[in-house]
Amino acid sequence: MRSNEPDIEFSTLFTKQRSAAPLEIKEAFRETLALYLYDPHHAALRNHALQGKFAGYRSIDVTDDWRAVFREEQAGERNVIKFYQIGTHTDLYE
Repeated sequence: MRSNEPDIEFSTLFTKQRSAAPLEIKEAFRETLALYLYDPHHAALRNHALQGKFAGYRSIDVTDDWRAVFREEQAGERNVIKFYQIGTHTDLYE
């Protein structure tokens, strides 16, 4: 791990949604998170800012249809990446 790597946190809702997700989504999220930590702007992640009810949040692709919604936060000296929701595009945005 790099010394400047951010702390990763998960909301209660994210943890509940991830626990209920199919095994292949859980595995895909682990791989997505590893890629994010290596290169947050890797093209495969489609990392982008959200608007509307998710203004101030960002989204990355977990699979073709599943997304993880997160926000970068500062907690004192710490850079924290907090994941708030995970679900299908339809579940999250419609």
